[in-house]
Amino acid sequence: MSGTSSPSRLTQAQRTAVAELLRVSPVADELGRRFAKAGHELHLVGGSVRDALLGRLGDDLDFATDAHPDQTLALLKGWAEATWETGREFGTIGAQRDGLRLEITTFRADVYDGVSRNPTVQYGSSLGEDLRRRDFTVNAMAVSLPDHVFTDAYGGLDDLANQVIRTPGTPEESFGDDPLRMLRAARFAAQLRFAVDPGVRAAMSAMAADLDRITAERIRDEFTKLLSGADPVTGLRLLVDTGLADRFMPELSGLKLEIDEHAQHKDVYEHTLIVVANAVRLEGPDGPDFPLRMAALMHDIGKPATKAVSPDGRVSFHHHEVVGARMTKARMKAMRYPKDVTAEVVELVALHLRFYGYGRGEWTDSAVRRYVTDAGPLLSRLHKLTRSDVTTRNRRKAAQLAADYDALEERIARIAAEEDLARVRPDLDGNAIMELLGVPPGPVVGRAWRFLKDQRLEHGPLDRDEAEAALLRWARAEGIVGPE
Repeated sequence: MSGTSSPSRLTQAQRTAVAELLRVSPVADELGRRFAKAGHELHLVGGSVRDALLGRLGDDLDFATDAHPDQTLALLKGWAEATWETGREFGTIGAQRDGLRLEITTFRADVYDGVSRNPTVQYGSSLGEDLRRRDFTVNAMAVSLPDHVFTDAYGGLDDLANQVIRTPGTPEESFGDDPLRMLRAARFAAQLRFAVDPGVRAAMSAMAADLDRITAERIRDEFTKLLSGADPVTGLRLLVDTGLADRFMPELSGLKLEIDEHAQHKDVYEHTLIVVANAVRLEGPDGPDFPLRMAALMHDIGKPATKAVSPDGRVSFHHHEVVGARMTKARMKAMRYPKDVTAEVVELVALHLRFYGYGRGEWTDSAVRRYVTDAGPLLSRLHKLTRSDVTTRNRRKAAQLAADYDALEERIARIAAEEDLARVRPDLDGNAIMELLGVPPGPVVGRAWRFLKDQRLEHGPLDRDEAEAALLRWARAEGIVGPE
């Protein structure tokens, strides 16, 4: 392997990674030969090269070429199993071959207007020009095809080895072109566990307000990737410390103002970051679990609005879970999250305090049924969120809370085995209700159904005679049917 970077700068592991990429992806060389035969360059670029060097390449490959989109399409015809043109306005043609998704983009030399994020798309004439316009040096490396020349004009390989996020040009120039790159820097810090270069960090702080130029949807997508990263706490700290969080999630920074009610943490902000880290550890092999992580992040955002100080100096945050759920819904709506994802996070925030008090021995089987029913399909996540929220430094108290929750889970399992808690429904269905009460379909049937479900939660399963007798007593009290 040769090229702009000296071969001696590549470690054996990195050589192996790139060689492995090309070994398992003969598609890349084959495509490179097609372009070369037609007189065009083709280079594997950006995240594909970075991930190959890190040994984590997926099935999506990014390429850059001097061919324009029409020429690229002509070269793909008869070779690709499928092509698509959704990115054509940005010079990108997509293709599929042998289970790989390929995106081939014409060299770019974009011009930004400094107002919107969208550039005026201009095609470039060289690989070097194209690499300079990329966000970070670790994404500004290339491997040409089919001759495998490695190009690293901006020190990306050294930054990859040193685990540092830098920009190819000045960070001010890069972020001025596209402010979303500031959020991407925090996202890469969370995903790759890389440190952000001090100059890049300073520019993020100085230019944070420029993030206002970016659409909510683009911010949402980057933030979701950040929170789903291997180390989301590092990314979250960076957002708060640079002021970027204030541009789209000011509630997070606001937590730094609040000392928790037990004075056991420096502030609620630090407690929240510990809860997020705990949730990451508990989510298991199926992670990352975005709704769980987002609920961990948002679970206490209602505290500043509900803070009260008693005459003896004790701090309380009564009903902060209710206020927090409302604030979470508003924030996620503003960030354009889908309604179903928002609903899951909001419900977890609303329920995260329900467990406290169980250890006093006051919960009846009815209370356990309601806990399970209210959580519904979110029960597993609620277990993890509740356990994550235990951050006390008092080991005895932490052990007691863990034991209490173990006992609750065991009790849920016992009752579930007896009563099929996952499908708690009234003991009479709608048809039986209408027949017994002599009423047509309508609101009365819904009210009766809810009454019977409440009875089911309170008393457990009833046989048919018991359910009918309870329903008739309710209907008479409500004036729906006459006295016996």
